[in-house]
Amino acid sequence: MKRRRFLQTTGAATAGAAASAVQSSAAESRKPNLVIVHCDELNFRTIGCYRDTLSPEQAFMWGADAVCDTPHIDSLAKDGAICTKFYAATPVCSPSRSSFLSGRYPQNTPVTNNNVHLDDGVVTFAHQLGKAGYATGYAGKWHLDGQGKPQWEPERKFGFEDNRYMFNRGHWKQLELTEKGPRVKARDKKGEPSYSVDGADEESFATDWLVDRTIDFIDEHKDGPFAYMVSIPDPHGPDTVRAPYDTMFDDSVVQKPRTYDKDAKSAPSWAKPQDRCPWKMAQYHGMMKCIDDNMGKLIAALKERDLYDNTILIFTADHGDMRGEHRRQNKGVPMEASGKIPFVIRWPESIPAGQRIDHAMNTTDFAPTILAMMGAAPSGEEEGRDISSVLSGETPKSADVTFMRGTTKSADDTTGWIAAVTPTHKLILSDKDEAWLLNLENDPDELVNAISVPDEQPVAQELAKYLQDYATRCGDPKITNPHTSKVLQELLT
Repeated sequence: MKRRRFLQTTGAATAGAAASAVQSSAAESRKPNLVIVHCDELNFRTIGCYRDTLSPEQAFMWGADAVCDTPHIDSLAKDGAICTKFYAATPVCSPSRSSFLSGRYPQNTPVTNNNVHLDDGVVTFAHQLGKAGYATGYAGKWHLDGQGKPQWEPERKFGFEDNRYMFNRGHWKQLELTEKGPRVKARDKKGEPSYSVDGADEESFATDWLVDRTIDFIDEHKDGPFAYMVSIPDPHGPDTVRAPYDTMFDDSVVQKPRTYDKDAKSAPSWAKPQDRCPWKMAQYHGMMKCIDDNMGKLIAALKERDLYDNTILIFTADHGDMRGEHRRQNKGVPMEASGKIPFVIRWPESIPAGQRIDHAMNTTDFAPTILAMMGAAPSGEEEGRDISSVLSGETPKSADVTFMRGTTKSADDTTGWIAAVTPTHKLILSDKDEAWLLNLENDPDELVNAISVPDEQPVAQELAKYLQDYATRCGDPKITNPHTSKVLQELLT
């Protein structure tokens, strides 16, 4: 699917007909169940099936010996589809989650930064599935209800009717059930919730505990149809994990990423190296191994209940983690390690096995796509695309381009970066820099600005048009920033 020409459009009537056909097909058969395993701050290179899509140089960013095997996640890709160009609309926790749930861009939810309340009027895919007769539920980190921490069972459910095990904030390592309900098990000397991993086991460690609650929900609703989303707070920091995963991997074999020592002077504002940036991976890989083992437990549970083939099973995350690339940690930037996230999906009825999908997509595309696949009506407010036909193996009818934006203090803030992304290129504009064009085929490390390369001018202009169209359609104020607007107009002329 690598190609130089990105423009590929279809009429509204054609798109509508395709969506209706998918809905009719789903409605004629037994309604599928849905289970979404959603992780936090997950670098895609830690997953085997994603490493398999990369060159060795890109796959083994921390050295050939510093890897984690993920056979259970890989099995989903083998039996279903792996999306290699799935991006966070904003690669930060709360904004990404708001777009994933609603199909709308963060400025319209209006969660443009962490700890912002999701607007009461936002309609999620869970709302629509509930209307279609699904039992809905959610467990784990929510991060869309303000400052509450942990704040169990938020009053605003947003369509997830069983949210007993939903907590608003925190990367807790140990959880437990009590007579008064769920709580953080680890406590400090003052009796307050703690991130301590001391004493954690396969019953109390958060990843294990949340997957167990997911299986409980499946048992309660196994006659279906049901839809459940479990949001695991790992592998986000703190980088700690329970035994035996805490000693499975060795930091002595971990190498610095190639881009660690890049020249800060040549980097744009959104890619400046940080002063202190560790790149160790042993505990991070331990968290990933625990997650994969729990995927195995979940898959086994679905098989034992004869639900596996009629359940749409998805593994994904809210955003990535730089893990030392470009001498940066965490997220919030448009580079691959931050903005690109895993999206692996299995449903034999509709998705052919072994598909690799290189079509550019982002978190806003999830809600309209999953609703079409499950025969449920969209809300009509979604700004993302229904790409269910792509997952079914058809040739994409939509443009092979998607968009990302940086965080802002408010929905009308014009500062920061904005990007148009294709399978081969990124055009990144900001209020502080010249235009940056990254050619991901020629420069997978994302170090060289190709904006002045003559052969790249048509690509830059085409992506500038896409960026302008997106910002107009979805009300993104970033292109109204005086500097960003000037740079954009120069590209368009």
